[in-house]
Amino acid sequence: MDGIRRVAGEVVRAPFTRRAWRELLYCAAGAIAGVAGFFLVLFTLAPALLISASVLGTVVGLLMIVFVLIMARRLGALHRILLRRVIGYRITAPAPFQRGEGVLGRLDRRLRDRDGWRAVGYAELKLPVAILQGWAVVSVGMGLVDMTYPLVWPLFRNHPAGTRLGPLIAVTPVPDVQVAIDTLPGTLLAVVIGVACVIGGVWLARAIVIADRRLARALLGPSRVSELERTRAIAVEDAAAALRRVERDLHDGAQVRLAAVAMNVGMAQDKTGDAAVRELLDAAQAGLSEALADLRRIARGIHPPVLDNGLADALESLAASSPIPATVRADAARRPSPAIETIGYFCAAELLANAIKHSSANRIEVDIDTRKPDVLRLRVGDDGRGGADPSGGTGLAGLAQRVSTVDGSMTVSSPPGGPTSVTVELPMQMTGRGT
Repeated sequence: MDGIRRVAGEVVRAPFTRRAWRELLYCAAGAIAGVAGFFLVLFTLAPALLISASVLGTVVGLLMIVFVLIMARRLGALHRILLRRVIGYRITAPAPFQRGEGVLGRLDRRLRDRDGWRAVGYAELKLPVAILQGWAVVSVGMGLVDMTYPLVWPLFRNHPAGTRLGPLIAVTPVPDVQVAIDTLPGTLLAVVIGVACVIGGVWLARAIVIADRRLARALLGPSRVSELERTRAIAVEDAAAALRRVERDLHDGAQVRLAAVAMNVGMAQDKTGDAAVRELLDAAQAGLSEALADLRRIARGIHPPVLDNGLADALESLAASSPIPATVRADAARRPSPAIETIGYFCAAELLANAIKHSSANRIEVDIDTRKPDVLRLRVGDDGRGGADPSGGTGLAGLAQRVSTVDGSMTVSSPPGGPTSVTVELPMQMTGRGT
């Protein structure tokens, strides 16, 4: 019994809460925006698809589709603003659209805009939601009108006896369901109908707002794929930054302290006359020298300092240390992100090491360029004996897997007898980080 009372009290109190009226306000605004957005998208997208299917109208049709995607993103932003400002529900916006290079690159990017197409889907699915939102608002409005009838009757129905007037009509949101009110006591029935309409409209608004929030979160927020790409990009960038910090700490901290210890040991060697002590100090000096060499090698393996000057300079440094003559050709007007630059450097280092170890080449060439929009292209070639096979356990398979973690690709051309050419393509920026 107490449970029934609590439920009944909650049902009756709902129209008097701030939440109810905020949800009704959202339903009113959402119904207008939803219906308008549905017809704007439908009556633009349908002709665009028909026109683009024809040979002569392909360009015009594609441009219209691009306009639809832009408009759908704007409508999605409007719905997110309404949710946030009216009912306080925040949906994270998807990543901003990033334009490609050139007209064709921009067109291709826009037509493959997942978030734009998801916004189109929301605009079309919003119509039944908008209808129910409008119905909830109309129901509450009609209920409030019906509840005024006990006041309307004495104010506007106070006519002399014998005057014949048409009955008042208690309106309801259900089509063809109306109740005629002929007497003052009959207005109490209108009040009952009005209360039912208000309570029903408020609870319908609450239910449809919950459904609309879920639909908006699914289609107007970041997609699962985009969210995974974003978290992956953050993880890769943060890992690269952490490695750079480790390298700086080793270079500026541990190496400096070990060098100071080595100097102190050297000074002790000069001051001691005991042969046994000198022998121990010599052994300590040799151990320190080896430790410093190992530490420098580890630091360079984590993040070579020369990479701070750019990938081209870092590859020049690699080529200079190669026992096989190596040349570097760089056509990189723009620098990739630090994480991509680091991956590119270690790809080149591993390919160069493979060529030195296995190719028996007389010459090695390293080319980098960024002429392809948003792509860093790295090629390492040699005039050796060829026969490199990614499936043969040469390390190329692991390199291809490492490249694929950032949506890169690797192609190998190495016929028996040579030459060998390995091309790695990496995105200039991690997908999901501001894309």
